[in-house]
Amino acid sequence: MVGDSGLSAALAGDERAFGELAERHRWELRVHCYRMLGSYDDADDIVQETFLKAWRRRETFAGRSTFRAWLYKIATNACLDLIDRDRRRARPYQVPPLVGPEAQPPFEVAWLEPVPDHVLAPDAAEDPAAAAVARETIELAFLVAIQRLPARQRAVLITRDVLGWPAGETAALLGTSVASVKSALQRARATLKDHLPPRRDDWSRAREPDAREQALLRRYVQAHQQADLDALAGLLAEDVQVTMPPYPAWLVGRDPLLTLTAQVFDQASEWYHGGWRGVVTGANLQPAVAHYVQHPTAEETRGLAGAYRAQVLDVLRVDDGRITTITSFAPRHFAAFGLPLVLS
Repeated sequence: MVGDSGLSAALAGDERAFGELAERHRWELRVHCYRMLGSYDDADDIVQETFLKAWRRRETFAGRSTFRAWLYKIATNACLDLIDRDRRRARPYQVPPLVGPEAQPPFEVAWLEPVPDHVLAPDAAEDPAAAAVARETIELAFLVAIQRLPARQRAVLITRDVLGWPAGETAALLGTSVASVKSALQRARATLKDHLPPRRDDWSRAREPDAREQALLRRYVQAHQQADLDALAGLLAEDVQVTMPPYPAWLVGRDPLLTLTAQVFDQASEWYHGGWRGVVTGANLQPAVAHYVQHPTAEETRGLAGAYRAQVLDVLRVDDGRITTITSFAPRHFAAFGLPLVLS
């Protein structure tokens, strides 16, 4: 039974009391929906929809579960409805790689979005254990892998293995049987195991980059600013993977990536971007770099000569001192990170 002193007033129609009660759960619901959907914008919309539905249906809350569990049920079902309505299914990229020979394509999650670290773990200092759970289930590798699961399997795995809910509560959440929950969880775990790093402990990382990783990030920025291909090569794993959601562009391998980057750095190439500057940040509890480029001709035409304009946000996965994954996002995400679109 719920013991919150404000619950009675909220259920009786006190809108302010209801809002205060619901707001206590906004952050965790938003992170839950983000794991379900892979899109933070959609997660935010779903949480708002959840609060509206809960308010309008408040008389249906019978007190058999906690108010928190009731909100989770509404939010999870709204996520399942969205997934079903939009027919979102992760699948291998259907186009050839940008550069290089054909390779095993990664899975495309065109709706994937990055989230600033401070949004994902605002209470890490107060609750390190909660931060550790978030860390290993909020990285982009996890989000991409979990998008491969059927929606209800995804909901079961998140509820059981991430939130730590018992099978009975999970069954109540999804309106199914305990046996169905156990079966779905077994299948989900088997699928996920095939698409995550083999040693789970190795892909949890410290809340802040250690000195070695900070040095790597500085060299990554400098390599772009100095157009130094050799320096960049020394930072990349041989099988580095690059994706660019929502664009269907990808490549696998250090040599193909260097081939593409050489054209971007070459002033004589039609792919030449101009001078680079980088700002180190963090996304999904992973290191990230916001890149800015100076387009001499285009900027002079618009009277902005010398300005560096937002180009791309690279979210990096670093293993054993090498960059193994680069997920590149469009400049529209810069604002969420408190980053300007132009550096003077």
